[in-house]
Amino acid sequence: MRYRPGQRVRVAARLHEGHHRTPGYVKGKTGSVERVHASFTNPETRAYGGDGLPEQPLYLVGFAQHEVWPDYRGHGNDRVYVDVFEHWLEDAD
Repeated sequence: MRYRPGQRVRVAARLHEGHHRTPGYVKGKTGSVERVHASFTNPETRAYGGDGLPEQPLYLVGFAQHEVWPDYRGHGNDRVYVDVFEHWLEDAD
């Protein structure tokens, strides 16, 4: 596992054709690792008949709502949480 809980990370903003689990609304956004899940086979390669190896660590990443949606009018402490595979994450610092 490359990242640890509390660490700031950015979701890569790269283009990706085909299946992937990383929501477009968090690409390029910065959040914090909330939890480290286990490692799983990569759904991006499994969707096309591959074996999904090597397994990829999966993280729960929390984002401030206003970071994801700048016009968000809710409470300033509101957050959105997304599971993101490690190969989509970058160091934010």
